[in-house]
This record gives sequence, C-alpha cells and structure tokens, in this order.
Amino acid sequence: MAQVFDRSSNALARASLVLSGLIVIALGVTLNSLQRSPWVTRQGQRPDQPVPFSHLHHVQGLGLQCQYCHTSVEKSMYAGIPPTKTCMNCHSQIWTDAQLLEPVRQSWATGASIRWIRVHDLPDFVYFNHEIHVNKGIGCASCHGRVDEMPLVYEQNSLQMEWCLNCHRDPGKNLRPTAEIYNMAWQAPSEQKPVWCGATAVSGPTAQQVACLSTDPAAAGLQLTGLSSPRDSLIRNNPLGLDRSQTVSDVAPSVVPANYVKFTSQQELGLYLMKQYHIRTANELSSCETCHR
Repeated sequence: MAQVFDRSSNALARASLVLSGLIVIALGVTLNSLQRSPWVTRQGQRPDQPVPFSHLHHVQGLGLQCQYCHTSVEKSMYAGIPPTKTCMNCHSQIWTDAQLLEPVRQSWATGASIRWIRVHDLPDFVYFNHEIHVNKGIGCASCHGRVDEMPLVYEQNSLQMEWCLNCHRDPGKNLRPTAEIYNMAWQAPSEQKPVWCGATAVSGPTAQQVACLSTDPAAAGLQLTGLSSPRDSLIRNNPLGLDRSQTVSDVAPSVVPANYVKFTSQQELGLYLMKQYHIRTANELSSCETCHR
C-alpha cells in the first residue's frame, strides 16, 4: 500500500504541536497581562469630571479634612459623595462667577445632582466597608494614595483581588494609629522617627483604646515601659506589662494611657495594633466570605 504521508510529515507534526503549545502559552500570558493592565483596572486614569475638582487645592492648599466632604466614611460602607450644598457653603461667597463652577450653580438652582464619575469602583459582588477599615487603623492614603497631591483624582492602586489579599494576609504593615488615619503624609515609625503608643483601657470602639504620640512622652515627664522591646509586651497577659494603677498627665489624648511603648519599625507597631484593635487572623481575613457576600 502506498505511503499516504511523506516522512517529512513527522517533523511537521512535531513542529505544529510545539507551535500550538507556544500559541496557547502566549495567549495566556497576553490575557493575564491584559486583565492586570490599566485598560482594565483603570489604574492611573483621570476621568473627565463635570467639575475639575482639585484635592490638591482643597486638602493641601486650604486644609480641608476628608470628613468635611466624605461625611459617612467612619460610620457606613460608603465614603459618600458630598451634596451640592457642601460645595455652596464656600462657593456661594467665593468664585461665584467662575465658569468651571457653573455645573455646581446649576445643580444648586435646579436640585439635580452633579453626575460625578466614580474613580474607585469595585464590582457589585465585592463587599467593602469603609467604616471597619477606617476604625481599624487603615489610613486613606493606604488605598487611595496621596490624594492631597492630586489635582485630579486617579486610581493609584489596581483594587484587584490580589491587591486586597496582600493586605489581608499581613494587615500589620498598613496599620497606623487612628489619630493618623487622615494624615496623608504619615510615615511608618523608624529608628530616626519612632512612635510611642499605649493602651487607654477605656470601653467603646476598639480603635479608641490606643493612644499614640510621635514625640517622646518622657520629655513631658511621662513614664515609659520598662520592657526590653514591644515584642515582649505582646506575649504577656498585660499588653504593656505594667501596673494599671499608674497614671500620667499633661498628654494630648483625652484618655491618657498608663504607660507608652516605643516602636521603631512598622512590623512591631503593626503587631501591637493588631492586638489592640482585635483584628482577626490572616487566615480569617483571607477567607472568601470576608469580601463576597
């Protein structure tokens, strides 16, 4: 019987199999890169808003607090978009004829909401609660970046699942004293710029049970803990290993801790705040039901 295929067909078959495998791999790499690209995540993009609102001008220039506009960030799932009335509190008196503020004046006159384009927009199946993050020591800049330096807001982080999980697996690296939540320029403690924290032993929200200072409380006549390191204090029944009958005075926090612990790294501070804020373990924070309801 005559041979149907030439001997060279074997080489062609092998080459086609290898080529098909390379095409599949290249396609997978391309799709993976595409779904992580700014074209999909919108990371770094500045959408055209009805009004070119500048956080750089209002926050860093004028000193407005985040909560002035985002009133519900500490008590609800959503940070909230300010109503037109918030804008008109100032702009009914200043820049009253500015052309770029015409949509604001129209909204105030007609009662129709300004149609802002949402920059940080999670999928509908993702459950995210601003309240729990803010009250557990996650600063605005940790997720939104240095908004106070943005003339036009953009999405600094990808907000993809892997980005969220990187924090949930090790939340201590992003925790900060709650007094510094809205401080965009806050930096983690270091040998050159340590932070002193102490438990207030008061009832109420867990985040209010810790007070932190960026200046040496010993300079104000306050007593520091005698423990050799913050890590030692975490393994004792008493978080600070101190006599709770001791008291101090002349300190900025309304409730003064008995003593302070000095921190010179974010790792040590994060471990301490995780214990004080009663944050769940990494396994629990990484479970599916945490974000998918």
